[in-house]
Parts: sequence; C-alpha cells; structure tokens
Amino acid sequence: MQKRRLGAKGPWVSVIGFGAWAIGGTNWGPTDDKQSKEALHAALDAGVTFIDTADVYGYGHSEELIGQVLAERGHPEDVVIATKAGNDFYSAKPEDDKGYGPIRPNYSKEYLISAVEKSLQRLGIECVDILQLHSPNTEILERDEPWEALSTLKEQGKIRHAGLSVQSFKETEQTPIVEKWANAGLLDVIQVRYNLLEREAEQALFPTAQRYGVGVIVRIPLLFGFLTGKFTRQTRFGEDDHRRMNLSPEKLEKYFSELEALEPELAAEREHTGATRAQQALAFCLRHPACHTVIPGAKTPAQVMENVGAARFI
Repeated sequence: MQKRRLGAKGPWVSVIGFGAWAIGGTNWGPTDDKQSKEALHAALDAGVTFIDTADVYGYGHSEELIGQVLAERGHPEDVVIATKAGNDFYSAKPEDDKGYGPIRPNYSKEYLISAVEKSLQRLGIECVDILQLHSPNTEILERDEPWEALSTLKEQGKIRHAGLSVQSFKETEQTPIVEKWANAGLLDVIQVRYNLLEREAEQALFPTAQRYGVGVIVRIPLLFGFLTGKFTRQTRFGEDDHRRMNLSPEKLEKYFSELEALEPELAAEREHTGATRAQQALAFCLRHPACHTVIPGAKTPAQVMENVGAARFI
C-alpha cells in the first residue's frame, strides 16, 4: 500500500484509509460488531495504516471497536489513529438506551481536554496521533480557546498532531483561520468533503493547504455510497440512516443528473483501467496533489477490499 505524508508535519499514512463512522452502529443502518471488527482486521491486513473515527460515532462505540482490534493485534506501531471532539453527548439529559442525550457543540478548553481523555480510554492508547476539531462553525474557529486546548493537549503528550474537520470550506471566512493556525504550528491537517461531484475544495482549500503544508484528509469520497453505483433513483433509506436526509429523493435526482453528464468520460476510463466505480471515485480524489489520503467507510471485509483496490489506479 502506497503511503504519503500528511502535509509538512503530519504522520505517514496509507493513501486508502478506513472511515469508521459507519461501524459505530448509528446513522448508517444495521451493523454487526463482529463483522465490523473483521472489516478493520481486513483493512490492516491489506496495508491500511490510517483509521479515522470520532468520539460521537455511536457514542464512543466506534472508538471502542477500534481499541479492541488494536489490542488484538498488539497495538501495531505503524497504525495512525485520528479521532475528533467537539460534539458533546455526555452532559445532556439522557434520552436513549445508551444513556446519552441530544448532541450539542462544545469546544471549550475544559471539555475538549476531558473528551480526549475518554477517547484515549476507549481506544486503549496513551496518545492519539491526530485530534481534529469536529465540524465547528466559523465563529467557533475564530475563538482562541479551542486552539489553546489543542496546544495544551500537545504539551501534555495526549495528542501528536492537531487538525480540523470542516463541513464546508468558506474561502473568505476560513482561509485566514487556516493561515493563522498553520503559521502558529497548531494546524497540521484538515479534513474536508471532496468527491467527483463536489469539488469546491479545489478552489479555496487545496491551494491554501499546499501553501502552508497542511495535510488533507478527504472524507465522503464515495458521496455516502452514491458513487459506488449501487443506488437508483428509487433508493430509500431507513429511519436510522442519515442518508435518508443526505441522499433524499431530491438530492439523488440532482446527483444522478450531474453524474450522467460525466458518465461518458468515466465509463471510458473504467473500460480502459478495469476499475470499479468505487475505485474510480477514490482514485480521482487521490490524483489531486493536495490530497494525501481518503477515508471511505466500510462495514464489511468485502467493502474494505474494494476500497483498497483503488490504490492501483492512482
């Protein structure tokens, strides 16, 4: 598996990572913990050395599963773990069977430090490789406090690298923030939504990241599975699946229309290379010089192996 360094200061990671949102057991329909762990083992066996998760995925369950697999493998030194914090599911009034209530943003220094301690316990490690602020808005990013928390966590040896996972990148609002904290030595990596149909990051974020040596993690490279080709215009998702909203009938129609305009060129490439639709979509992201790794989700070993196969087509 090819590896790239995440920017000027980040760790070396496999170009195909493992996105661990789905295995958390919420928001993606039914999951099976045994199969999820098999998927993680399959990824590591295939040379994947980068796993991206968040404390809020399954209310910590994604981190717990990763921790179990790491322990079963003797905590391999080459595996890089990234997690996220900033969505507080601990302090709200309990409303579900896990004892957690509605999630609310919390980027205070005290909360972020306490959240990392809990993540470390679930992961079974003493230091997380990358901690990312999880989808804060621009107003939050303009505060000093979240960045002070990252600095303190680095000084305490609880995290090695600091990052930011953004919902969308707004050039006029967020470019100065990236520049400020990259210059201050606190922003090592940034995670952004990017895929064949959503290329806004090419205009604003990627040039800025390259200029300041910030590593780029690509999330949603398969557009919630849409770019695998397994959905139709009639596809509908269950109540427990976030894609019920993110791939609503209206959005599916929009995405199908956009994809159909690209399909002649894409079909010709697939015929020439032999790549599947999913592999083609992942390789597209990795061909951009600003992108260092992609983190497609997987709930089964078969999905892992198809994702890993994309490395042949970069």
